[in-house]
Amino acid sequence: MSKEWSLQERPEKVSFVSLLTTGGTIASSRDEHGVSRPVPGRGIEVDGVRVREVMSKDSSALDFADLDTIRTAVVDALAEDGCVGVVVLHGTDTMEESALYVDLFHDDDRPVVFTGAQRTADHPDPDGPGNIAAAVAAAQSERGVLIAFGGRLLPARGAIKKHTSELDAFRSAALPRPKPLPWMPIAGTRVDIVALYPGADSAQIDACIQAGASGIVLQALGSGNTNARVVHAVKEAVAAGVHVVVTTRVPFGETSPTYGGGGGGHDLVDAGAMFSRELRAGQARIQLAALIAAKATDVTVHNSFA
Repeated sequence: MSKEWSLQERPEKVSFVSLLTTGGTIASSRDEHGVSRPVPGRGIEVDGVRVREVMSKDSSALDFADLDTIRTAVVDALAEDGCVGVVVLHGTDTMEESALYVDLFHDDDRPVVFTGAQRTADHPDPDGPGNIAAAVAAAQSERGVLIAFGGRLLPARGAIKKHTSELDAFRSAALPRPKPLPWMPIAGTRVDIVALYPGADSAQIDACIQAGASGIVLQALGSGNTNARVVHAVKEAVAAGVHVVVTTRVPFGETSPTYGGGGGGHDLVDAGAMFSRELRAGQARIQLAALIAAKATDVTVHNSFA
């Protein structure tokens, strides 16, 4: 026989923030030699928060399979009854990549907020607790995929880590979000980054193709420029079915395929490359991998970067 609840007796729905831990400095301690390492199962207790350990890794050690795992954990957390938002504790080295990866597929009004720390948990003055508090607050009130760090709340898309050690470590170009992609795992998809420089030749591009890359991101010079030898290598790569995206080593500002002369951005476009106008190499690589895994059309790939 079912129980009839009166208005006074009916239990209230419990709302909570789901906090997913993945490792990183925020969950690390230093050994007797001063070396920082993640500590599995390090306790985090915050009112109104449910904690789940997803993994315990330095973010520099993450691969595409780990990004798939993080994204799946976020989706599972949002599927729990009463979850109002998700916080992901993550290492700072590759936080911008993981945050963008989640953002590419996020089709939910509830927020997902990434945060971490520059100082280990056993530091005399750790920055982790303040960042966690800010992230939890954002997960209860904001929308979209965000990074809460050092007193800033930033959109994931267009974010970069701009300093190796300052507590206020991240900036974001605050780019408009494209329509969410249909999700397919990116594990097994190879996309490489090639850093260009004065006098660069085809050696690195050729090596990426030989290694089985489906996509290459060129970290070009200035607004997206290189030389004629690289342009020729790009043309051959595209002819072989490899997607090539051009970004820049300059931290901020749009790339632009305006220069000719044999090795300019205009020549790269003529060779079949696409330009990432705002995303820098790390995030451009993630977006390209997601598009390739989703088997997006060439037009979709182009429009996502333009």
